[in-house]
This record gives sequence, structure tokens and C-alpha cells, in this order.
Amino acid sequence: MRGHLIAALDIGSTKTSAVIGEVMADAGRPAVLNVLGVGQARTSGMRREVVTHIEETTESVLKAMKEAELMAGVTVDRVFAGIAGDHIQGMPSLGMVAVGGEEISREDVDRAHRLAQAVNLPPDRELIHAIPREYRVDQEGGVADPVGMAGMRLEAEVYLVTASASAANNLRRAVARAGYGVQELVLEPLAASRAVLTQDEKEIGVALVEVGGGTTEVAVFHEGMFRHVAIFPFGGLTVTQDLVKGLSIPFQEAQKAKELYGAALAQLVDPRETLELPGPAPGQRRHVARELLAHVVEQRMDEIFGLVREDLERHGLLDLLGAGVVLTGGSVTMPGMPELAGQALGTAVRVGLPGEGLSGFAEPLALPRFATVAGLALYGMDRFLETGRGASTPASNLMTRLWAWIREFF
Repeated sequence: MRGHLIAALDIGSTKTSAVIGEVMADAGRPAVLNVLGVGQARTSGMRREVVTHIEETTESVLKAMKEAELMAGVTVDRVFAGIAGDHIQGMPSLGMVAVGGEEISREDVDRAHRLAQAVNLPPDRELIHAIPREYRVDQEGGVADPVGMAGMRLEAEVYLVTASASAANNLRRAVARAGYGVQELVLEPLAASRAVLTQDEKEIGVALVEVGGGTTEVAVFHEGMFRHVAIFPFGGLTVTQDLVKGLSIPFQEAQKAKELYGAALAQLVDPRETLELPGPAPGQRRHVARELLAHVVEQRMDEIFGLVREDLERHGLLDLLGAGVVLTGGSVTMPGMPELAGQALGTAVRVGLPGEGLSGFAEPLALPRFATVAGLALYGMDRFLETGRGASTPASNLMTRLWAWIREFF
């Protein structure tokens, strides 16, 4: 019997990953998440991070979660699930209140937050996060925590992240059909940043760029605050589809060739090297220059990084990235990817690997493609330590799954 279990679930366009960990919080030491189990399954039923076939998505969730539970030797009843897709939108909002006493109290701050969140969203939009960015006390800005300060007027600038209500509900339904509740939907680039960015980088200014299967996601931090999110409907699968067209090969062969021989910079490839690929007729084989494959990858990835740069420039953020860009996601491990990103974005680039704050069976997670699920687990731990809620308890598992079943079918 274990307590304070955190379960995380990342349902991507190509793979579904699950992590189960136990919160280890000793007095005088930073809390860590002891990883007990990791699961992974091929995703079916998702396109560009949005559910397109609920039964297939449910099956992917079930396989990944069961694998993680078997490894951990526990069962869980709810998960912190990631949400992404080009339906995600972000916007700043301001809440202003009169201070109730001689100094600003936590209640004053909470009132300002509630006012900032009180925006009229369309019925097809759902609020996912309301992230505090900055406070102003009597028009003096740059305040990180106003509690205890003297003042008559408090303003709270909050960054609101919204999602398509149908996309969010379908994600919850897929998880519920697998027998789990969603404790909280978490923006995936925000979760990934928890796993791979340092606090110093967030202070200086940094952009997380996660190149996933169906999308490329950007999260920008400056002065320790979350500043911006952008999601583009292009990713690793877009590169694979380019290879299908450019090399005239089946999708699975293109995916395999990309994983084994892909490079993001053609200049890194020996122009004399060739690959053996399927020919146009059944059973036929042909030789293709590896340099050609690299050219296709480089052209598409340069275009994606160009879109990222245009977005950062349009919002006046590119010059604020003192710590540069951190790449993560399953597609960034190809040779030359950091160099290509550095050329396109004009800044320093490194590849982010999860690890900080994790213990136990954390070694399998130390890869860019696990940044989101590792970050979701760490986010869940943070929420539990902050609120005392969110931990998954094995004792409640049966009733929670029964209730989820009843809600789903009745």
C-alpha cells in the first residue's frame, strides 16, 4: 500500500506515455518524485494532438497505463493529462481591486485573480490555465508577490490559456473509458518546461520548443514568468509525409528511414552514402542517396523553425531570450537539429532532457520524447504539495472507476 501517488498521461499523435510516481517529501530537502512505473503504447485515434477516434485513443491509454501499473505494482484512479493542439489559445487579462485593509492580503490577490479570469469565453472554449504574470501596486509594476505590501489598488495580470471545449471533453472521455479520471488537464509545453528548464533560464528568458509528432509547441518564459504560448500544426509526422512524397515510399518505410538515417543538416551526411529503400514495384529495391533524405528533413524543419522565429518576433520576444532556446520532443534527436535551430532562430540552442526532481526508475525518462510526461508527473507533485489534492490513492480505485463507468454509459 503506497500513498501520495501521482500518475501522468501524455497522449500524443504517435505515442502514448504514462508515468506513475510516489511523492517523497522529507523535511529540509526538496521534494522529489520517485518513479515507480513507466508505460508506452503506439497511439491510434489522434491527429495533431486531438482525438479523432475515441475507442482507439482509449485503447492506447489503457495499454500505456496498464504497463505503468504493472511495472509500479500499484493501480491508480486518476491522472494529470496533457493537452495540446493548434486549438490552444493564450491571452493576457487584467484584474483590478481595491485593497481591503492596511496591507495587501492573500484574499485581495485571490479577488484580483478571479476578476482577471471573469472573461466571457465563447461556449466552445474552455479555460485550462490562469497563470499569474505580474502584479502592480498603485500603478507600480514588476511586483512578484504583493502580499504584505502597503497600497490602495492592486492589479493582477494573468495569462489565460484556453482550449477547444470539445477537444478537452473528448480527451477526458477517452481517459474515462479506460477507467481513469482526469485530475487536471495541463498544457503540454507548460508541463515539458517543468521537466527541462531551470529557474535561472526562466529568469533570464528562454523559449521551450517541443517538436512532437503532430505539432510544434512553443512556451516562452521571462523574468520567471510564463509569457507566451504558440502551437503550430506541423511536427515529426509532417517530415515523414514529406519523405513519403519526396522518396515515393510507404509511410512506415519513411518513418523507419527517418528514425535510422535522418539528419537535420544535409552537410553532416556523406554524399556518397546510399540507403536501400523499396522500389515502385512489389519486392523491388532501389538505392537512394542519404543526402537526399537529409535535404527533405532540413527543408521542412527549417520551415518549422522559421514559423517559430516569426511568431517570437511578432510578439517582441526574440530579443528577450537571454538563455536561448531549449529543444525537446521525439523529433529533436536527429543529428544536426540543434545546429539547424540555432541558425534559424539566431540564438543559442540546447536539447532538454528530463531528470531533475526525479528518482527511482527515472533513467528511461531521460530522453527528449519523455519531457512532457515527466513534466506532467512533476506538475502533479507540485499541485499535491501546494494544495494537498491530486494524489491518486489505490484504495479509491474501484469506486472511482465504477463511477467513471456509470457517468460514461448512463
